[in-house]
Amino acid sequence: MKKLMTVFLFVILTSFTTQKERAYDVGEYFKLRIHYGFVTAGYATLEVKEAVRNNKKIFHAVGRGYTTGMSKLFFKVDDNYESYFDRETGKPYQFVRKIDEGGYTKNQEGFFSQSEDEVTVKDYKNKTEKTFKVPDGVQDIMSTFYCLRNHPNVDKLKIGESISIDMFFDDETTKFKLKFMGKEDIKTKFGTIPTMIFRPYVQAGRVFKEQESLTIWISDDDNKMPIRIKASLAVGSIKADLEAFKGLKYPFTVKVKP
Repeated sequence: MKKLMTVFLFVILTSFTTQKERAYDVGEYFKLRIHYGFVTAGYATLEVKEAVRNNKKIFHAVGRGYTTGMSKLFFKVDDNYESYFDRETGKPYQFVRKIDEGGYTKNQEGFFSQSEDEVTVKDYKNKTEKTFKVPDGVQDIMSTFYCLRNHPNVDKLKIGESISIDMFFDDETTKFKLKFMGKEDIKTKFGTIPTMIFRPYVQAGRVFKEQESLTIWISDDDNKMPIRIKASLAVGSIKADLEAFKGLKYPFTVKVKP
C-alpha cells in the first residue's frame, strides 16, 4: 500500500500532456482522491504558484501526497514535491523533495545549472552535497508534469505510439515514457468526460515497472486534466479520481452533466 501511494503521486506528477499553447497558469489546482472502492486511502494535490528569481517571475509548482483516516493509522505517507521553473522555456531552476513514507524519509533540494548540464543535490538528512551531469533539457519530477502538458505531439499520437522525456529523479536521469492507448468517455462526479488513455513506463527498477498495470485517463480538452488513475492488483484495484479543481486556463469539457 505504501508503495502504491508513492506510485500514484509519481504518476500524477509526471503523466499529463497537452498542446503547444501553455495549458496552465498561476492559480491552477487539482485534488485527487486515492481509494479502494468507497474507502478513501489518501489524497494528492497539485498547485501552480508564482515566485521570483533574479527579478524574473517564474512558476512554483507544489505537489503533495498523503494518507488519511484509518489508512494513516496503519501507515503514514506525507510527501512534498516542489519545482521552480521558467515561464517561457519550462526549464527547472530548483526542486524540493521532502517525504515521509512509513518512516522512510528524504529531505533534498536540487539546483540546476542548465548551461553546464548539471544538477547539484543537497541532502539535508545525510548532510551531503553531490553534483551530477544531466542531458540537455532534463526535467525534475514536478517540472516534467508541466513540461509534458505542453508537448507538441500529444494530440497527434496514434494508438500504441509514445512520447518521452529525460527526468532527473533519485540521483539519476531516467527516460519517462507515456504510451497512448486510445480514448474513452468516463463517468465522474462532474459528469461524463471525454478522456485520452495513457500508460506510463519508466526504466525497470524505478518507482514502478513496465509489467505493473497502471492506466491514466486525462481530459480530452485543452486542459488535459488528470481525471482517473487505476492500478490493477492481484485482488481488485486501487484508483485515484479527480475530487476538486480550480483555476483552469480553459473551459472544462463535460459531455453529460451529473
